Amino acid sequence: MAIHLENLVETIKSKVRLLKKSKKPYIKMDKSSSVKVEIRRHKARMLIDKTLKAADRPGKTCVS
Repeated sequence: MAIHLENLVETIKSKVRLLKKSKKPYIKMDKSSSVKVEIRRHKARMLIDKTLKAADRPGKTCVS
């Protein structure tokens, strides 16, 4: 029984090693110009919202 268990463990270990070796590293893609524009637009919108929120409360300062 112990021999069967050892064989099973060795088989699993070898399969795991093969899986780790067979993975190909992914290629990181650059952002397209439309995605970059969308990110800038989103950041600008957040800044405008923050500024308007602070302007609505003239006596208080906006912390975050």
